[in-house]
Amino acid sequence: MAKAQRTRFVCQECGYETPRWMGRCPDCGSWNSLQEQAEPPPATPAGAAARPAPPPPERPAPTLDQVEVGPETRTPIGIQELDRVLGGGVVPGSLTLIGGDPGIGKSTLLLQAADRLARQGARVLYASGEESVRQIKLRAARLGVDGQRIHVVSGTDAEKVEAHRAALQPDYMVVDSIQTMYLPGRNSAPGSISQVREVTSQLMRCAKQTGVSVFLVGHVTKEGALAGPRVLEHMVDAVLYFEGDRRQDHRILRAVKNRFGSVNEIGVFRMQQEGMVEVPNPSQFLLSGRLPGATGAAVTSTMEGSRPVLVDIQALVAPSSFASPRRQSLGFDQNRMALLLAVLEKRAGFSLYNQDAYVNVAGGLELDEPAADLCVAAALVSSIKNRPVPEDWVLIGELGLSGELRAVGQMERRLRECSRMGFQNALVPSGNLKGLRPVEGLQVYGASTLHKALALLF
Repeated sequence: MAKAQRTRFVCQECGYETPRWMGRCPDCGSWNSLQEQAEPPPATPAGAAARPAPPPPERPAPTLDQVEVGPETRTPIGIQELDRVLGGGVVPGSLTLIGGDPGIGKSTLLLQAADRLARQGARVLYASGEESVRQIKLRAARLGVDGQRIHVVSGTDAEKVEAHRAALQPDYMVVDSIQTMYLPGRNSAPGSISQVREVTSQLMRCAKQTGVSVFLVGHVTKEGALAGPRVLEHMVDAVLYFEGDRRQDHRILRAVKNRFGSVNEIGVFRMQQEGMVEVPNPSQFLLSGRLPGATGAAVTSTMEGSRPVLVDIQALVAPSSFASPRRQSLGFDQNRMALLLAVLEKRAGFSLYNQDAYVNVAGGLELDEPAADLCVAAALVSSIKNRPVPEDWVLIGELGLSGELRAVGQMERRLRECSRMGFQNALVPSGNLKGLRPVEGLQVYGASTLHKALALLF
């Protein structure tokens, strides 16, 4: 009687394995994510013993000081915002993953990047598992891509895609998307943990051995994270995320991992009929909709990688009709917002226990640095007092629980951006005034506490 093949249940979100099915993954907490898979046959001791030992190396591994490092080679794509996020261009043999919501512009941007690289004389292979060759041609015609040196293949078989790559020997390769590719030798469906891991591993070996630069398109989950195992993000060299509402025309491309450049660098685009159009001045774009004399609004300068960007922060405080007042924020950490409200109530004397509070970062930008604390606090106070913050002021500083203003980094670069955008006054922590060189056209004021800052503004 044949022995029944053993199976296991693997979580499609985190890779957790269990011998029995469960409705909820105990590791990541995802519901209905466990799928049954056949266990691979175990290796026999005889087979393990028969495996030949690897030959000894001809010479020992070199020490770190013996490693020769040549000049770093990068190829600028020609799309300045994308080159900025990548750290200056594409590194040969790199593996880059681009994720984002459906319809946000991932495939459009990569097709435009393939066209720019092809115009420089490079050979590009575009492998799509989601669109036919005719669909890609129609989109290329809409974007004005001639495609003379862009080779297109449609299919989900990763071995066939590899065969095309071996025959063409391209300089660059685009895979759209990694979740649609599969290896026929695996007994799991495309998009599963094992398939995504194995296909990515094959592409990584190909990139490192042949020097071809590979761009991968990744799907995202409902929570906004990249679908598939977390090891996918660890295997690639760079992870880029598209942010923004797909119903609006602006897009923000952010680097959350980059082995060859700065992390948290951003590029700003606008989705137009002719494709993704660069926005070379994000500060002007993010401040374009400011309403003069509006209460509950203030401007701060935040660092996105190596780029200072001015953003408009809006706040609204209104009497609450609920027993527990609402606290809501968009683009700003809600826990930090609650902390700032507590500081305003304790240190500045504002009664907020029966007030709803809302904070919004205009333009869809996500702020994750504490330098925006003073601006958020001033916007909240402006809404409470119904008095506007002076329009030509920029507020920068971290707020502590004792009501003190703490110094932040890269202040001179922030202030130069403020001066370039026409602002005349800046309020910063007193600790940043030590050794600060004057900025032309900008008067800089310092405050050591929140109370002194609010007294200066209002």
